[in-house]
Amino acid sequence: MLMSSSQNTPKKPGGMSVREAGKKGGQTVKSKYGPSFYEEIGRKGGLATKQAHGHEFYEEIGKKGGKKGGEATRDRYGSDFYERIGQKGGQRVRELIEEGKRAAADAKDELERRAS
Repeated sequence: MLMSSSQNTPKKPGGMSVREAGKKGGQTVKSKYGPSFYEEIGRKGGLATKQAHGHEFYEEIGKKGGKKGGEATRDRYGSDFYERIGQKGGQRVRELIEEGKRAAADAKDELERRAS
């Protein structure tokens, strides 16, 4: 028998799970301090991380995240997914080029019409 996540979450004495209490606390802080509070603490945390680890840290975690994301996408959709999206992207580029050519020709025609 499968148990829902709420059944697996420990309950506080008042009948609220730890997760529910955390969510309620987060909502209380959000309503009390607003979005600027989160921007400020995020900025402070980012500066502290930058000072502690340096620029290379961000490059390293970015590479790891990109690799993990790419592998997850490959595993989820298969390798032919990349072929399909590549074809769609190429088709879109062709369409945009044609639109640009038409717009340039229309602009040229308009200039010639105004000049005569």
